[in-house]
Amino acid sequence: MSRVKRSVHARKKRRDTLERAKGYRGEKHSSYKRAKEQLLKSDSYAYRDRRNKKRDFRRLWITRINAAARREGMSYSQFMHGLRLAGVELDRKVLADIAVRDADTFRRFAQTAREASAA
Repeated sequence: MSRVKRSVHARKKRRDTLERAKGYRGEKHSSYKRAKEQLLKSDSYAYRDRRNKKRDFRRLWITRINAAARREGMSYSQFMHGLRLAGVELDRKVLADIAVRDADTFRRFAQTAREASAA
């Protein structure tokens, strides 16, 4: 079997790892071993937080919709239930944007929700 000389690929792998670890604090940006360990942690945090970001934004949208709905004299759950009964199929992202940017339109949605839940 022929001999495999790894120096070029090993150096390339270490250089790529240290390149990815730029900006890390302490030895984590200069020592290959520490950089490799930190990149494993960083990748797991990135994977986890890509999922948590969706959760965080949903919480933010619900908070914004709730605040705007309470200005109209309704709770969040009453507002969403009324919209569901009225057949309005807007998601929370769009509703939160309307609540922040266009109070008149949100007031009309609140009125629609109130009428649908009363009927």
